[in-house]
Amino acid sequence: MQADNVGVMKNKLRGICIDTRKKMSAEKKLLFDNDIFLRIIASEQYSVSKTLITYISKDIEVDTVRLIYKALSDGKRVAVPKCLNKTGDMDFYVIKSLDMLEKGCFGVYEPKTNVCEKLSDYSESMCIVPGLSFDGSGCRLGYGKGYYDRFLSVYDGVSAGICYSNCMVSRVPKDRYDVPVDFVITECCTIVPDKNKQVLQTSVHR
Repeated sequence: MQADNVGVMKNKLRGICIDTRKKMSAEKKLLFDNDIFLRIIASEQYSVSKTLITYISKDIEVDTVRLIYKALSDGKRVAVPKCLNKTGDMDFYVIKSLDMLEKGCFGVYEPKTNVCEKLSDYSESMCIVPGLSFDGSGCRLGYGKGYYDRFLSVYDGVSAGICYSNCMVSRVPKDRYDVPVDFVITECCTIVPDKNKQVLQTSVHR
């Protein structure tokens, strides 16, 4: 598939997923966010991790604020991203409270780098990865900036995409720079691709 066609397909799917999320009622979003939160904290990967790497959620994204509070109360280190515009990369900084955040790129809250420690040890960590859409093989559709693909290409810890089931698709348009996550958590199931990217589902309705 030509890169131009992939780009067109990605933009079309982005529009559909953004629209779907904007139309979701506050009550349904709260319910779905709670179910995803419970699945994350019940996972073995969360249980054994010493560091939780996570994004700071925007309005249409799966909520991560509650997860941050939980991880801190569980005694885990919590690290959040700082986007580096000049390189298109991200650094992660350890926060001890949400007071250590300020508005940064794209209106997203980021760590105050003058008061936060830069994360250098990624061992025994779990990374929560945002996405507008995922598929059963762990491929994701982001906002098109490539920050997480660059990070995941060198990250050797466990990566978990979180997404609403109504934004899951059978196949996300993919190019050579896209990096899949290790598993995907929705409000109704946890999807774990095997090494050949075949879908295995752990059943998990409430």
